[in-house]
Amino acid sequence: MTVGEIFELAIKLGTSADPRGKAGVEKFLARQKKIYEELPEKRKEDFDIENLKNPYSDTRILFGDPTTPVNKVMAGIDFDTGEVVLADRMNEKGEGIDLLIAHHPAGAALASLHEVMDLQVDLMASYGVPINVAEGLLSERISEVKRKLGPINHYRSVDAARLLGIPFMCIHTVWDNMGWKFMSEIFEKKEHDTVGDVLDILRKIPEYQQAIKFKAGPALFTGSEKNRAGKVVVSEFTGGTEGAKEIYERLSQAGVGTIISMHTSEEHREEAKKHHINLIIAGHMVSDSIGANLFLDELEKRGIQVVPASGLIRVSRISSKKVVAGK
Repeated sequence: MTVGEIFELAIKLGTSADPRGKAGVEKFLARQKKIYEELPEKRKEDFDIENLKNPYSDTRILFGDPTTPVNKVMAGIDFDTGEVVLADRMNEKGEGIDLLIAHHPAGAALASLHEVMDLQVDLMASYGVPINVAEGLLSERISEVKRKLGPINHYRSVDAARLLGIPFMCIHTVWDNMGWKFMSEIFEKKEHDTVGDVLDILRKIPEYQQAIKFKAGPALFTGSEKNRAGKVVVSEFTGGTEGAKEIYERLSQAGVGTIISMHTSEEHREEAKKHHINLIIAGHMVSDSIGANLFLDELEKRGIQVVPASGLIRVSRISSKKVVAGK
């Protein structure tokens, strides 16, 4: 496979796992096209043409020729300059790493992270929140995230990859979509009696079993294991980053009893508690590893070797062999 083929596979798999469905993704791209077409000619040259075909602004080839052949990748959650230098050192020892794949975005993908948050509107609507309410609550949060991302040095790791000549991409919402679909099929398709029952199932998933050993496994942030679970949703696994804290009231009104989330702020936790929602925090790096592993399995099926790094808990569902970064 080439760098470009791996990227195209990512977009394909991310779309197939998208909570909006194929039709929803097509509508999103149609809205992007309309925005572009309505721009004055002098502003069209500043428009990111990639947005017309790629629904995930936080999933990009950050550096490298798309035609570069790839036999081995280093994959992980956060890649900064240190990980890029590590890959270069490994290549000096003959490891032959052809491509870096990070989960969390860098470069332009980080600067435009807020753009993928629109996905949360459709996800909240699928859980029973009126779409106009979800959109209204999220709009200010999207603006807040955009402002917070502005001062960040987005290109440190990208520049390091460029200087060392190592192709580099990030796959964010794609992997989160894949993780969301995996988890939603386990937890949203059937009823659960208690919150404790939900936690028991979560703890049996291999990635979370390993995270528990790392002292970074699932935890109950609000509620009790003895509480009745009610409607369980995996509402905070995809869509860029944390949404609006006000959404918990609306989810509670829509009949949601338990939320499984990757991580949460204290402010969001207080809102969930206020509206009597049981909030299970599954863990950030481990939850990111779910989608990563599903994608990396697809690369392994196509003959690509995978070197896990940077917090990725690598579990292959091809051979049942567990490979854990740091072990």
